[in-house]
Amino acid sequence: MDFLVVDDDQIFREATCLLIEEEGHFAASASNGDVALERVREDKFDAVLLDLHLGRHNGLTLIPQLLKVRPNLPIVMFSAQGTVKTAVQALHQGAVDFLEKPFTRDQFHAVLARLRRLSEMGQKIERLEQEVKEVQSQSPEPLIDFETPVMRAVMDVLQRAAKSNASVLILGESGTGKSVAARALHAQSNLADRPFVTVSCPALSKELLESQLFGHVRGAFTGAMRDHWGKVKAAEGGTLFLDEIGDLPLEIQPKLLRLLQEKEYERLGETITRRSDVRIVAATNRDLKKRVAEGAFREDLYYRLNVITVEMPPLRARPKDVLRFAEHYVRHCATQFGRTVDGLTDEAAECIRRYSWPGNLRELRNTIERAVILTHEKKITAADLPIEIRLNESAPGALLDAPLQTGAMVSLATLEEQHIRRVLEVTSSMNEAAEILGIDQATLYRKRKKMGIK
Repeated sequence: MDFLVVDDDQIFREATCLLIEEEGHFAASASNGDVALERVREDKFDAVLLDLHLGRHNGLTLIPQLLKVRPNLPIVMFSAQGTVKTAVQALHQGAVDFLEKPFTRDQFHAVLARLRRLSEMGQKIERLEQEVKEVQSQSPEPLIDFETPVMRAVMDVLQRAAKSNASVLILGESGTGKSVAARALHAQSNLADRPFVTVSCPALSKELLESQLFGHVRGAFTGAMRDHWGKVKAAEGGTLFLDEIGDLPLEIQPKLLRLLQEKEYERLGETITRRSDVRIVAATNRDLKKRVAEGAFREDLYYRLNVITVEMPPLRARPKDVLRFAEHYVRHCATQFGRTVDGLTDEAAECIRRYSWPGNLRELRNTIERAVILTHEKKITAADLPIEIRLNESAPGALLDAPLQTGAMVSLATLEEQHIRRVLEVTSSMNEAAEILGIDQATLYRKRKKMGIK
């Protein structure tokens, strides 16, 4: 835990900080109320130890000011002239405990145990609030109850790995649900009630990514106007998920390796070594072995991350999952946009089933969201889907399940006739079919008549 000790007596202030650090915690100090308020504005502390008498300041009047800057901050009042009346006043102002100076190590341990319980409760409330925000603002991925054997094998490995503290590396194409798998791993672990914190490695510059991970102190780089705690601190006791770790800059990789091996790190611009208890789960769509060979990824970090590895199969390898996922997204998007759409027509379902989904779950979700918004029907029809999905253009040269493809040993006339028939089957009008074929409607009409297509 991180403490702020506020006392105008330098000797007692330093002795208290030393006691806290000897117990394995971090302590900062402030000699008066103004400095204390500034420190609380700029930094995040788990608790404040506050003296009753601070020269011209009174600790009792400082409590509401501190709580105004940071609500729910645990404050412990201490004083050499402690009385029951003073203790009651401190509690009424918002303090959570009272210590009489000088206090013993055992008395401090008792207060520390109460503060830990308060801290854990506060973290749970913050996580619940964050989860509610995420549910309200984002489209949730499908539940992890996959039907295909390949996904059952993946989930079996994750379930067994969840009970350990080993690092897990999740591989797979973009959009295959790696973050969903990471959350499922966390939910089934003994850390399920602890934080799950995500860092997107390609999203920021090297300096900002390092700051986001480990934190920084004021002045560490241009624009660092105040101290900042990073995601490692936020994930304390829980899971730190490093998304797309294959794009992690080389300069940061030794620091991550140290966090994995020694559980230690420093904030950017600071020399104080801090301990961290987090489980690392990483994901990437990159070939890390190739990145190691190219010198873009440290070999020792790769092996440290690669304790347990699973590979998320692409959506095209999970045909039984596709329609179930599509129906899931229809229900979610219909609720989100207030539409009375309750499923897919048989034709739309067939188009979705046959398409290979190179963009995986992300492409499927975007497709269904678009269809729910644009459809005029109570069910999504084939006409509501993008033309490349109706024509199954994800696989070059393939049109639905057509037995004939370019290069087949057939005449051009036969190939042309089958192509026109398939385009007419999946389009909603002659005008649309003619536009796709690159001919005018009159030419299409003549070809239909010649081929006997009604």
